Amino acid sequence: MNRIKSGLPPTHPGELLREVVLPALGIAKSQAAADLQISRNHLHAVLRETAPVSPDLAVKLGKFCGNGPEIWMNLQTRYDLWEANKRLGPVLGSIPRRQPIDAAKS
Repeated sequence: MNRIKSGLPPTHPGELLREVVLPALGIAKSQAAADLQISRNHLHAVLRETAPVSPDLAVKLGKFCGNGPEIWMNLQTRYDLWEANKRLGPVLGSIPRRQPIDAAKS
């Protein structure tokens, strides 16, 4: 089931790391932080979903997991856009949608 179509928020990359990746690898969070060359505090903030996956971290995670950085950036982008739409919802209704002027009609 597509989470967005179902109305559920997209998965934060930290949730995927916390619930799927690290358990599958069978390593401690402190070891993962060391392997990724980031602080434990930084990794814990991502795992708590209070910090985003930056492009630098996405590249590191892509190497660490062997799946490339794009998946990590795509997860973060989807999550960020969901949050922005939720936060800006009331304002978006007052922004007009503009269409380009059709030069052929002029």
